[in-house]
Amino acid sequence: MDLVGSGRVESGGRAYAPGRVHGVLLVVEHFWRWYRRNWRATAVSSVLQPLLFLLAFGVGFGSLLAAGPDGGARAAEATGGAPYLVWLAPALLAMSAVQSAAFESTYPVLSGFKWQRIYFAMTATPVSGAQVALGHLTWVGCKMLLTGGIYVVIIALFGGVASAGILGSLLAAVLAGAAVASLITAFAATREDEGTAFNAIFRFVIVPMTLFSGTFFPVDRLPGWAQPVAWISPLWHGTELARAAALGGLAPGGWALVGVHVAYLLVLLAVGVWLAMRLFTRRLAL
Repeated sequence: MDLVGSGRVESGGRAYAPGRVHGVLLVVEHFWRWYRRNWRATAVSSVLQPLLFLLAFGVGFGSLLAAGPDGGARAAEATGGAPYLVWLAPALLAMSAVQSAAFESTYPVLSGFKWQRIYFAMTATPVSGAQVALGHLTWVGCKMLLTGGIYVVIIALFGGVASAGILGSLLAAVLAGAAVASLITAFAATREDEGTAFNAIFRFVIVPMTLFSGTFFPVDRLPGWAQPVAWISPLWHGTELARAAALGGLAPGGWALVGVHVAYLLVLLAVGVWLAMRLFTRRLAL
């Protein structure tokens, strides 16, 4: 990183610490410069993988539902009368954001501390550990917004967009992804090993969350004992918000339930950000 990019801004031969927001933006600038040159390395996980889900489930499986012996009546009942592709698309948007956020908050964070040690390089300047944590999370949010926007265009090309409300779905997806990213980033900041615990996170948290958070079928189709487990999933709350925005309708409970979804995700985000800032500051002070 150069002097300006690292936060050491020269003025009359003297260095001064950037403001709180400026310091965060300098960290974001670092990640943007890297991404601008290496975006192809993440194209598969951020765009191609969700596209394959869209083709396999939305187009492929959805066509089988429509061609069923009952004319897809049961599927239409489960989706509130919307075509399965239209019903699935906002959920895939949320799923893609959460999966991307989880990946960006595991090995890349550990690398910043242990392998490349770029976080220590950043805090060797007037940029603080808390600013590094906020900069990382801000960049993850920006990246989710960018790749999510591309995915919205792809969804529209396949006929999965019913209204302009899909833009609200994008915001809901980013909020859910940010909540997950903040918590996993805080956890990653505590790791001293080679990141073996991340495999357990993906295997026992992210994959089950993807399968049982209402992405491919409504949660009320699960056994009664399993439904409360799904309710604690950030992805379920993000999916419910995304569908409400995309389909232009509210689930039973109306705006009160929307408020619950938003509040739940904001609480998770606030807790995760607070923990990440503390843990980054503590570790980078060593």
